Amino acid sequence: MKRGCRIASGRLLAGLLFLFLCLRLAGEEWLPESRGKVVRHTYYVLDFNDEHHQANWVYYEMSPERLVKRASRKDDFRTDPAVGEACATLADYRKSGYDRGHLCPAADMAFDERAMSETFYLSNMTPQTHACNAGIWSRLEAHVRERARKERLYVVTGPVFKDVHGAIGKNEVTVPGYFYKLFYSPSRQQMVAYVVPNKASRQTLASFAVPVDKVERITGIDFFPGLPDELERIVEADTFSHAGDPYITALLDAVAGKESGGNPAEEKVRRPKSGDNRTAAADKTAGTSSDSRRYVPSAREQVILVLSVLLLFGMWRIFVYRGKRAGKKSRSRSRRSPSRSRRK
Repeated sequence: MKRGCRIASGRLLAGLLFLFLCLRLAGEEWLPESRGKVVRHTYYVLDFNDEHHQANWVYYEMSPERLVKRASRKDDFRTDPAVGEACATLADYRKSGYDRGHLCPAADMAFDERAMSETFYLSNMTPQTHACNAGIWSRLEAHVRERARKERLYVVTGPVFKDVHGAIGKNEVTVPGYFYKLFYSPSRQQMVAYVVPNKASRQTLASFAVPVDKVERITGIDFFPGLPDELERIVEADTFSHAGDPYITALLDAVAGKESGGNPAEEKVRRPKSGDNRTAAADKTAGTSSDSRRYVPSAREQVILVLSVLLLFGMWRIFVYRGKRAGKKSRSRSRRSPSRSRRK
């Protein structure tokens, strides 16, 4: 009996361990592809670009639970020891005329003292004009926080090294021409992306909304590669606004090669997968309503489902085994009782 229980318990524990590992992997599968050095901090991950002395992207998770303010802003700007000498310094920004613009906003990490402090690593900064930092970029950050008060979001943000405004400081930190911010909502199966210029703008946020696949063309980065291919094609090609700011539209056209009649080299930035006509899919789904899309469970939801099945299966096996053992004991006792009565 004890041996059987140990075997059943071992199977259950093995199943739980397997699911724990799957959950750990599922929590990291939304990371964009790396083009530099991946640096992990407590609540966000960045991909550092040594050439430009700043991150290619910063990835983090937002949820209603994380938007409870428990920490105060200390403004403890400092170099990132995990990056090393390639990291920008305070001297690079001093008297440069540019703000130290957060990629992962400090306000998004106000739920924890350490989380808040780590946003002030200079690896999480990018040179922004004050008009951009305090204007359209601040409005965009507030908008994403407002969305995250209602649902869990996976956010990626970073610079666009097109139409750069030179460099600052001894380390020659590149001043990006644009910035992007995009997020994925598993509950709505929706991706929303924005590209804003590094300057003042009075345009509405909606005018800066672009399809995610176009941001991938601009940056050469594959965002959310862990999503199922079919779902990725749909959500990356869709956006709620196609009007566009004229500066952003010109940037997208230039990168797509429309002004020069097409550039084969630029088409290789994001190669379609085998048997997949990505451009055709984008054209076909650009006007698709989110209400008409088939719901596809996220990887995390699928893992939780597997965890539940394994737990139920393990418990069922234990109950069945105990039932069989109880039945055998009952039968053995019933067989022994007649012999005892005969002896009497």
